[in-house]
Amino acid sequence: MDDQGIEFEIHVRPGASRCRLDGVHNGVLAVRVSAPPADGQANDAVRDVLAAAFGVRRSAVTIVRGSSSRRKQIRVEGDTAKLRLVYELLLA
Repeated sequence: MDDQGIEFEIHVRPGASRCRLDGVHNGVLAVRVSAPPADGQANDAVRDVLAAAFGVRRSAVTIVRGSSSRRKQIRVEGDTAKLRLVYELLLA
């Protein structure tokens, strides 16, 4: 985490019945997406879910590492204090 945003890991569960946050999985935020893990569709859905959860534009959400893996490193740009608060609430 730094002054212009936060970074954290997530666990993605593609092919779900609907897109949503799904609590914590092995100590990281879990995200369910209905899109299949093909042609970047699941990654796009992950960015949409996280942008909505953090109240930022989709362009503020970046997959830093793990674009072809279920475990991903995410960066969200914006007000660090607000983003940290939202992240902590999501993990609770």
